Amino acid sequence: MAGHSKFKNIMHRKGAQDQKRAKIFAKLSKEISVAAREGVDQEFNARLRVAVAAAKAQNMPNDNIKRAIQRAEGGEADNFEEIRYEGYGPGGVALIAEILTDNRNRAASEIRSIFSKNGGALGETGSVSFMFSRIGIVIYSNNSVHADDIFNAALEAGANDIVSSDNRHEVICTPDSFNHVREALEGHFGVSDEAVLVWRPKDKVQLDSEKVEMLCRLIEALEDNDDVQTVAVNFDFDQEPSNTASML
Repeated sequence: MAGHSKFKNIMHRKGAQDQKRAKIFAKLSKEISVAAREGVDQEFNARLRVAVAAAKAQNMPNDNIKRAIQRAEGGEADNFEEIRYEGYGPGGVALIAEILTDNRNRAASEIRSIFSKNGGALGETGSVSFMFSRIGIVIYSNNSVHADDIFNAALEAGANDIVSSDNRHEVICTPDSFNHVREALEGHFGVSDEAVLVWRPKDKVQLDSEKVEMLCRLIEALEDNDDVQTVAVNFDFDQEPSNTASML
């Protein structure tokens, strides 16, 4: 019985991992399809190049990528609408959820329900985005690029900053210069490990451990929603929780 139980636990974990991977692939496919509405030739469609690169970084099969592009060619991607939802989580943490949906009313209802069930409150557009900066980040590993080389290339390309750690370099730029910086770096170093537009918090909230757990449940519920593509928060999960929550 012990062996049987262990086998069941392993199969359960594998099933959960497979389900999670399938959800990731579905979201990547949606982004590829929407990006391909602007043209299926990656040479002339920067957003599609980034979407395909992100999919390959997650080991998404080429057949899945091709089908996602074909959906755009067939007009299926025209049904998707890009929407940004903003609100507050436990302890006054600000959240931004970016979604792609084919049903605005359903999406609004589901996102509002997720916030309310997990100690949050959905706000109006613009209610928290002023607490974030919209930036582009292009990432290369330390193993593939030397710090001095990428610093010089990023400076020449017009990047705003570069942050190097033990395992990677993050080149930071404005959204307007994102494609130019990414393409310039790829010309020097090849395809990046990751290239994304993100919401970076200007300041971060301190939370106690109880509210951190509540916040994690809210973020997990959002990310588990099929329409949600990205979630940004102004809380640093690397910091030690405080004893008392600090309201924004």
